[in-house]
Amino acid sequence: MKSLYSTTVAFVAIFMIVPLVHAAPSFPSWSEKLGPNKRFTVLTAFNSEAVLDNETGLVWEQSPSQHRMTWNDAQLHCNQMKAGNRFGWRLPTIQEFASLVDPATPDDLPPGHPFSNAPQDYSWSATSDAIDNSFAWWVNLGFHASPPMGNGLGKANSAYAWCVRGGQGVDPQ
Repeated sequence: MKSLYSTTVAFVAIFMIVPLVHAAPSFPSWSEKLGPNKRFTVLTAFNSEAVLDNETGLVWEQSPSQHRMTWNDAQLHCNQMKAGNRFGWRLPTIQEFASLVDPATPDDLPPGHPFSNAPQDYSWSATSDAIDNSFAWWVNLGFHASPPMGNGLGKANSAYAWCVRGGQGVDPQ
């Protein structure tokens, strides 16, 4: 009787754990670079309004804002945005934004990326300048420089917002 009980408990435990193991997303290690066909997944569960970066685990807006705004307005825009019928969006940190840039390509974004309307000009990051908090770090995908980012843009200026979900979500400066 004890053996039957132990066997039943073991089977129940296995059937409860196995679906959890398969449901967890698996991301590559940081030493792995994904090719163009594996790097991004357009999320149909988000009405195709979001893209999962399989290399970093971040979820990006599929089509970023086409309107320039101040840094404060960009923060507000992302914090209040509802894309893919989901809230929880924010401006990316400069490190997260930099992970999206492929310096080996002339377009700055990896080849085969699924984004539409990617800004070809300054876009805000959530990261403030460490010395002068009235400035923020930016990424310029149309600049084609190495690196295509900097920290000299005053927060009262206007730039684009490209919102993200997941990741660290803090201003590390």
